[in-house]
Amino acid sequence: MSPIDDVLATADAAWDTAPSSLKDARDRARHRFEALGFPTTSDEEWRFTSVAPIAGTKFAPAVDRRSALRRADVAPFSLVDASAIELVFVNGLFSSELSSIPTVSRGLRVESLAAELAAGHSEILEKCLTRVAPFEQRAFTALNTGLFVDGAFIHVPAGDTVDAPIHLLFIATTDGRPAMVHPRVLVVVDQSAHASIVESYVSLNGDRYLTNAVTEVVVGENGSVDHYKFQRESLNGFHIASMHVITKRNARFQSHSLGFGGAIVRNDVGAVLDGEGGECTLNGLYLGDGRRLVDNHTTIDHAKPHCASHEVYKGILGGTSRAVFNGKIIVRQDAQKTDAKQTNRALLLTDGATINTKPQLEIFADDVKCTHGAAIGQLDEDAIFYLRARGLTFAESRDMLIHAFAGQILDGVRIDPLRAALEAELFEQLAKDLAEADAGPRSGTS
Repeated sequence: MSPIDDVLATADAAWDTAPSSLKDARDRARHRFEALGFPTTSDEEWRFTSVAPIAGTKFAPAVDRRSALRRADVAPFSLVDASAIELVFVNGLFSSELSSIPTVSRGLRVESLAAELAAGHSEILEKCLTRVAPFEQRAFTALNTGLFVDGAFIHVPAGDTVDAPIHLLFIATTDGRPAMVHPRVLVVVDQSAHASIVESYVSLNGDRYLTNAVTEVVVGENGSVDHYKFQRESLNGFHIASMHVITKRNARFQSHSLGFGGAIVRNDVGAVLDGEGGECTLNGLYLGDGRRLVDNHTTIDHAKPHCASHEVYKGILGGTSRAVFNGKIIVRQDAQKTDAKQTNRALLLTDGATINTKPQLEIFADDVKCTHGAAIGQLDEDAIFYLRARGLTFAESRDMLIHAFAGQILDGVRIDPLRAALEAELFEQLAKDLAEADAGPRSGTS
């Protein structure tokens, strides 16, 4: 029996009032997932990442547990003050009681996706929802498209600037049975508009579950989006996510992917620079310990000339964790004057940690500047010795060097509460990893 059979009834109930074109896309996605099945290591895009533990788990429909949570449960994960916007979703379902939506500027819409579908405001949804994220060759995207019940809808009208960040908090909490949740996010930022958006994925317990998220972003001419993703899933949970972005003329999109949890984590990011003068920045920082697996696949498609892209991904790996980085840059034939830079670096804290890295350049234009680089290494013993000679303990020296390694990504986070939460999470995990690291003596010894 297909894993989607158990959740079809729950998912269908939320789509009674959806436009027919979206219902058609939903049906096609379900059939496509049935045809594709879960990916295997025989698939080139998944050859280093086995999802057999996901495919072998019988997931039950996620239970609606919104009424069981209180604001105190949400407070540890909140990143905004009372004047900012925070939408809270529990097992993929929007909770108005746990959310904070102050008065917003006229025209700005930050709403539950299910409510938007039910209200019949279908023009933007019909134009963009399920149209930005292709599912024909992506099994997990097809699964999300076929099953998502709710999510976030953000529309920033032309010329509007949203000063405060918009926080989308997705909380996973189970009743002890493995559950499957499919959050969906649609962001449409019109001409000359700007917004900062944070997606957070957290867990209230250590149970096994699957978060299968899809985010679609459209940035209009001269518009800009600063996007942050903070992933702190259960160490027994699975996190599969894809984000697809389209930018128009002179638009700017900047993304920071920050991953600190999950037993198996896969992030696919695809950006199409579909207007002259566009700019895209993709930054990532992730931690791995124990036997965890973290896989980042990125694609930046330079479809028009005079566009620039910048990409830096950094990983910190301990235990026997594994990481995968596959970064692809495509420069189409007419995309002259492209400037693309890609860097991938990994810091291995233990001998058992490994990473597979694969930069890809597909260049069909001749007047371009494209560079890529990858570096994998361990902590510099001379640097540790230097710091210890000046009175620092081994743990302090190690943490200082790791913080410096991560600093390039952390410094790019412009939201102060988010940056503080990231630094706290980083040092908390590093403290746990000390037992796995065999790089030198412990604190207080010589």
